[in-house]
Amino acid sequence: MTPATPAPDEPVEPTADAPPSVRPSERGRRPRDMAISLLVLLIPIALLFVFYRGFLGGDQPISMDPAPAVEQARDAGLFPVSEPTGLGPDWHPVRASYQTVEGGANLRIGYVTPEGRGAQLVQSNVPAERLLPAELTAEGQPQGSVDLAGRSWQRYTARGNEQAYVLLEPNRTVLVVGDARDNELRQLVTSLG
Repeated sequence: MTPATPAPDEPVEPTADAPPSVRPSERGRRPRDMAISLLVLLIPIALLFVFYRGFLGGDQPISMDPAPAVEQARDAGLFPVSEPTGLGPDWHPVRASYQTVEGGANLRIGYVTPEGRGAQLVQSNVPAERLLPAELTAEGQPQGSVDLAGRSWQRYTARGNEQAYVLLEPNRTVLVVGDARDNELRQLVTSLG
């Protein structure tokens, strides 16, 4: 007669010559096992990250051509349009738009500067008393004037840690605003000629 096979849920009685069986879930996991599991997961992630940043330029801004927005603003003929010239290849235009708004139109070109900070060029025929509070917020306060590229620009504080240069002309207002350092904002101002 063959011995009876226990049901799957019944505990198995150890015999004298066989050690008690231990289910895998009853064994404790050692810290070493956890560390090996984490390494198996983290090594491929780290390699992908290095490949993305090192070979694909993952942390570089994606430049775009602002020419269509500039041409659209010129074609509208609502205000004279200045285009930056002489900026190096380390200036990355990342956003450009021309849009009509209540009271006029705005041309905006956003840049990532050589130091990786943000700067924005805004040209508009919206009256300055409406444009400046909208662009610089209530925090925008005049800080005096400075002559750059043969023109008198007004310096302003702006939102947060930003600063701005403002050129007031009869047909348009030009703003150069951003969290970029002062020398980079001045470089953008002087590139307008």
